[in-house]
Amino acid sequence: MRPKHNVQPEFDFQSSNLKLTRQYYRKYEEISRVLDDNPKILDLVHLDLKEPLEYATVKNRDGSTFRYTSDTALRIVVCQVVEGASLREIVIRIDDSNFLRHFVRIYSGPMMDFTTLDKLKNSIRRQTWKRINQALARYAVDGMLISGEKLRLDTTAVETNIHWPTDSSLLWDSYRVLARLIEQAREMDPRAVGERRLLKKKVKKLAVKIGRKATKNPATAAKLKPVYEQLIGLVEGICEWSDAVAQALTTNLQKGRYGALNSALADVIVEDISHYRHLGQGVIEQARRRVLQDEQVPNDEKIFSIFEPHTELLKRGKAGKAIEFGHMIQIQQVEEKFITGYEVFENKPIEHQLLAPAIEQHQKLFREYPHSVAADKGYWENKERTDQLARKVHLISIAKKGKRTVQETERETDPAFRHAQRFRAGVEGSISFLKRVLRLFRCYSKGWEHYVSTVGATVFAHNLLILARC
Repeated sequence: MRPKHNVQPEFDFQSSNLKLTRQYYRKYEEISRVLDDNPKILDLVHLDLKEPLEYATVKNRDGSTFRYTSDTALRIVVCQVVEGASLREIVIRIDDSNFLRHFVRIYSGPMMDFTTLDKLKNSIRRQTWKRINQALARYAVDGMLISGEKLRLDTTAVETNIHWPTDSSLLWDSYRVLARLIEQAREMDPRAVGERRLLKKKVKKLAVKIGRKATKNPATAAKLKPVYEQLIGLVEGICEWSDAVAQALTTNLQKGRYGALNSALADVIVEDISHYRHLGQGVIEQARRRVLQDEQVPNDEKIFSIFEPHTELLKRGKAGKAIEFGHMIQIQQVEEKFITGYEVFENKPIEHQLLAPAIEQHQKLFREYPHSVAADKGYWENKERTDQLARKVHLISIAKKGKRTVQETERETDPAFRHAQRFRAGVEGSISFLKRVLRLFRCYSKGWEHYVSTVGATVFAHNLLILARC
């Protein structure tokens, strides 16, 4: 039976006389204590990792085996976020650190390789991370480690891992990915692909030419239209070709012409071709509409990346970054900087619609409404709605947009209101910490599900750090 954790630790007599090192050790020792005090968190993780861990057994040269546990996998993920490292970097760092080996509880056993860690981390579902954070928040409330008198909330953007999207670069992405899949199919079954040649160098040359000469000058744009027509035609050609290859592979699969290994490979190639061909056709359509027909394509109809098609264009009016590509998230925080709730939005939300649900979530956790709620102007809806919320919350510290009456000016210059706004400003520091230290400025995980999971894992590590300081 797959164990949840290693129950027998090893002795370690190593010590340090450096104050900074001892502080580093204490941080992880407190995080370890919090995790041990919350067996429910490990139970939630174990439900997702029980099956993947069956394939994570390491055989040593002497014939013995070493089994990784759910506790080890969770602690490595926490360690990765706290250290602000990539998966590859954290594998090396833990393998080379006696102290971190004890924290993740592999001790003198073999360190988990990058591929195994990647699979285990991706196996923890986004719903599980949500429940894990809720369990940790309930532990903090029951232990009176956090208070619910004050609530502050704000939204921010987390970027997806894509390059700046242009029509030419997206067309080139579509061509090169389909070309790679056709090459894989040709290695497996040349007859299914045929003798037709791939033109990757030509397509790349056209995309680079457009990228170098593209400007907002109408005369230059008109000169580039023939180049775009040629590029679009080549991408259309490979979309049709890849479709024919997928059909040929599917027919051969149905007739049982491949062995077990090639059948599995053919299934993957057919699935990938179907996925990227569909996205490539979408890229062709939007390029034709925008460039050749001079049509304004709405942002919600655009494809910004064939690798992260869920990406959304965000215009938040931030200085130096007028446009971002990713998704909006909301965090709500109490006085101790503990994040009691977070939300990830596939489509940009209307901020004032998020206020009431956040207050109700706070009441559900603390079993009482906060004394004050602070947020920026984006959460302002109207006076009537503010008065309704004031029946539950004593102080709603949200400044009004636009002109103010004398009464509204008095309300916003009240010392209690201004004090709550100073408290609200602290959420900006927490957002900066999430992005700057815990690497949430950009999500390097692939796909929507793993994007949301990464946000949940980062919030969990942040809250562990907060509790470790208490």
